[in-house]
Order: sequence, then C-alpha cells, then structure tokens
Amino acid sequence: MLPLLGMLSALSLIDRSNLGLARAAGMDHDLGLSVGSRYSILSCIFFVPYIILQLPSNLLLRKLGVTHWLSFLAVSWGAVQLAMGFVPTWGYLALCRVLLGAFEAGFFPALVYIITTWYTRHEVQKRLAAFYVVGILVGGFSAIFAYVLTLLGGQLGISGWAWIFIIEGAITIVFGIVAWFFLPNFPDQNTFLSQEDTNIMLQRVERDRGDSVPDLLSIEKLVNHLLDWKLWTIGVMYMCATMPAYAISFFVTFILRGMGWSVTASLLLSAPPYVFAAVSVMFFAWISDKYRQRAAVIAVQAGITLLGLFLTGYAPQPGWRYAGIFLSNAGSAGCIPSILAYSSNNIVSHTKRAVSTAIIVSFGGLGGIFASVVFRQADAPKYLPGIYATIACQILMLVLLAITTTYYWRQNKSIHEGTGATLPLEGQVGFLYTL
Repeated sequence: MLPLLGMLSALSLIDRSNLGLARAAGMDHDLGLSVGSRYSILSCIFFVPYIILQLPSNLLLRKLGVTHWLSFLAVSWGAVQLAMGFVPTWGYLALCRVLLGAFEAGFFPALVYIITTWYTRHEVQKRLAAFYVVGILVGGFSAIFAYVLTLLGGQLGISGWAWIFIIEGAITIVFGIVAWFFLPNFPDQNTFLSQEDTNIMLQRVERDRGDSVPDLLSIEKLVNHLLDWKLWTIGVMYMCATMPAYAISFFVTFILRGMGWSVTASLLLSAPPYVFAAVSVMFFAWISDKYRQRAAVIAVQAGITLLGLFLTGYAPQPGWRYAGIFLSNAGSAGCIPSILAYSSNNIVSHTKRAVSTAIIVSFGGLGGIFASVVFRQADAPKYLPGIYATIACQILMLVLLAITTTYYWRQNKSIHEGTGATLPLEGQVGFLYTL
C-alpha cells in the first residue's frame, strides 16, 4: 500500500513544483515569465483551488469511493500537466495551473486520512514518513530527469521545457490508471484482507483510540470540529513547515545559479539535498514513534531548518550555502509528517480526522502561496527577504508548538490527578494526548 501511495504522492509533488525546472530550461524566455510578477503568479495561482477544494473532497471521500475518486484525480491532473507542454502563452499556462490545483486538491489529504485510519497512534509517523519519503526521493531526482527530458528539445518541433510537462504528465496518467486496480480503501471497507484479519486490525485501532468504526457526519459535528482552536493552530504550524519545502522546490535551481553554477550543474546539484532529507525524515520518524514523542522531534527538526536557512542566507562561501540547503530541506521535510502525526495522534473519530486532515493540509497550500510571494525575482540571486520570512515562520511554529504541547500536558495532568477536566479528552474514556 505505502509504495503505491508514495509514488502517487511523488507524482503529485513533481507535477505541481516542476515549474521552476521548466523555467530554468527555457520556458522563462519562450513565455515571457520574467515580465513583472508572472512567475510568482503562476506559482501562487495553483494554490487557490488547491486550498478551497480539500475539505469538500475529504468529506465526500467515502461516498465517492476511494479507488474511483483518487484514480480520477490522478488521471485528470496528469492530463492537465501534459497539456501544459502545448500552451502558447503564459495566460493558458495560468489556466492549466488552476486546473492542476483543483484536481490535486483532494489527493494528499485523502492519503493522510486513509493512512491514519489503518494504524495505531504510535505507528503512524513511520508510515506517513515512508510514503512521503518516496515523494522526496522521486521529487529530488526529478531535476535530473527533467534535465534528460530537455535533451529532447527540438524533437517534433517541441521545446525542451515542454517535454518536461508532456512526459511527466503521461507518466502520471499511466500511474493513475494502474492505481484504480490497487488503491487501498478504508479499513472497514477493504477487500484485500480476510474478514478475520480485518477484525484483528480494527480491534487494534479500537484499543488504541476507540474510533475503528466510522461515525456519521452531521452539520453539528462539522461545526464543532471547525471550532476546535487546536485544528487551526496546528494548521498554521503546518503552513510554517511547508513554506521552506515549497520555496526550495520552486527556487533551488535559481539559488544555486546565484552561487555561480551553470544551469546544468544547478539542476544536478538540486538532487543530493533530497537524498539527505529522505534519510533524515525516516530517522526522526523512527525516533518519534519509538519514544512516543512528537513535539520534541518537531522542535529539533525546526532547529535544523533554522540552521540551514542561516547558512544559505549569510554564509560567504557557496559550499556552506549549499550545505544550508541540505539542512533546511531535511528539517522542513521532516516537520511535515511529524506535524501530521502530532495532529492525528490527538483526535478521535473519522469525521474529525477527515476535517482536520483537510484543513491542516490546506494550510500547506498557504505555505506555498507565501513562498511564491516572498521569494521574488527582484531579490535574486540570494532571495534574502524570502529567507528572512522563512526564518520568522520557523520561530512562529516553535511558539505555537509550545502553546499546544503545554495545553495537552495540562489536560493529561488533570486527567491523571482527577482535577480540572470533567469530560473525557476528545470524548473518549481513557484517551490521553500525545506530547
């Protein structure tokens, strides 16, 4: 299950963030993207439908059917990606980016939602990290793959940058079709386990947090879930974590070129930081699950991100600035599954899981918009204002992490001591928050 989900997640990440690679390969000149804020608009506009449509998609996921809906989304955004290779002007490219955001919107939150229903609370971060790492590795080497595709430039009268969209879109379509045969469903609806194995798995989840059986959604429940301040606080934390990840994916080749490397070298050098990030993400996920610590692991990874940002922004030597990209990419990439696990560990019920996953992941879209806006072409090659803003986001994330963790600790303490809380935490007797 996880390798397939990871590959689809990787294709989703590649197809939304290969804009920078195509730009470096000549799209900038052909479509006039250096005029005004065109490139920032193209980067940003994807996230408008991406943010708006995540919650409706997650709420309707059971009715639409996991297999049919997610396969449809993958094939659809693959078709849009392929079409981007034939756009004559930047306006048509902007339209394609809007459609890409609309079709990708329901995919990632659905994957997180499904995975968190299958595993117990202290198994989930390794699983979230595993499928996310596939995306990191494939996404990291997408720069090298993109460089190879640009060598097709001139074939059939098509530019090298256009081949990036055409080939990667076709690959996504193929995987979307294959996914229809193999995508997993929710635990209670799965068809690949025997009834006995399904019952064992559901009993494990029930003992862990008491929500193995899905509850029915109502307007009252939806409103109550949306009024939970912790959901929005963790959403802002997730935005802060995704911002440097998006900034790196959008602008790393241009940051590297600003350090003095050629276009080819910049594309090739953008891959190694993702390999380092993959190892780091899995290591911290293992630590987090083994010792049942979420907040401390997030804090350490945010610290690594900060160190990397300071190196990239202020180090005088290109080698140290490049090392900073390794650290900031690893730290921010690790915070993403860590925050998703932190959130999923501290909620009960399928409906709240559907709502919280969609809202929190949609804040990741805001991180993408923020990255697109603050990393401006006018600030090239060092992009210092963008780095300042990213540093501020990491500090904000640490402050919010301290607030939520302190709240969870006090609630747990009141349950242990029999003081303060009069109702079970999250409405589930015996439930305690994961710190």
